[in-house]
Amino acid sequence: MAVLPEGFVLPPLPYLFVLVAGLVAVGALLRRRRPPVTDATIRAFVPWMILGSALHVLYVRGELPAAVRPLAGTPAVYLTVAVVAGTTWLGAAATDGETPTRLRRVGVLFVLGAVLAVVADADTLRLGTALGILVGSAVAAAGTWFLLRRLYPEVSATGRLGTLAVGAHALDGVSTAVGIDLLGFSERTPLSRLVIEFGASLPTPVGGGWLFVLVKLVVAAVVVAALTETAREAPTQGRLLLGFVAAVGLGPGAHNVLLFTVTV
Repeated sequence: MAVLPEGFVLPPLPYLFVLVAGLVAVGALLRRRRPPVTDATIRAFVPWMILGSALHVLYVRGELPAAVRPLAGTPAVYLTVAVVAGTTWLGAAATDGETPTRLRRVGVLFVLGAVLAVVADADTLRLGTALGILVGSAVAAAGTWFLLRRLYPEVSATGRLGTLAVGAHALDGVSTAVGIDLLGFSERTPLSRLVIEFGASLPTPVGGGWLFVLVKLVVAAVVVAALTETAREAPTQGRLLLGFVAAVGLGPGAHNVLLFTVTV
């Protein structure tokens, strides 16, 4: 069985070399300077996570110039955003101002430009679909977080980052279910596709997306709960791990919302 998602293609070697070299250099500088990793710092990376999603939508729709197109495929877009965001973090940390604020503001400027580019050439915008996904995701995330806190009160130690991680995976799950069951899209990740196909085979009056949503929420809740002790005992590592968990859900979820909004 295939493991990698459809469309997973490494960029040409020159691009790959530049990305890897940039990532190593930024990582080394971050390790050397060690800027503080606060809750606000991790939340400031949210626009950057969405930026990667928007760039990949432009890649899928063939709307990027040929010279930069290889930087926005899968998995190159993750490296591209990591290098640019990491460089911005280093620059913000070198100033006297609030590092998270500067990091967030630059990310917002980048993501606004990318989102505007996504919607600029769209003939029709499914704004109702996007709004429905966002509302459904918010309800699913709120219900999951409420239940998780009732069953495992200690999870409150993860704070806003725990909530962000659960919400990010709720967005991914709900948007995927809507795309599969209502809009006729297909799932590119083999394991996720198996879950959806199994859900569709069950005697329920709906498609298979509901099971994917349930699995995403349960897995996200379990992972966040498992990171509770780390968040309490080793805050820096806990914040970084929670940020990574959030990015794994928010990136695909935001990509789905943008793609479904502009694709008829």
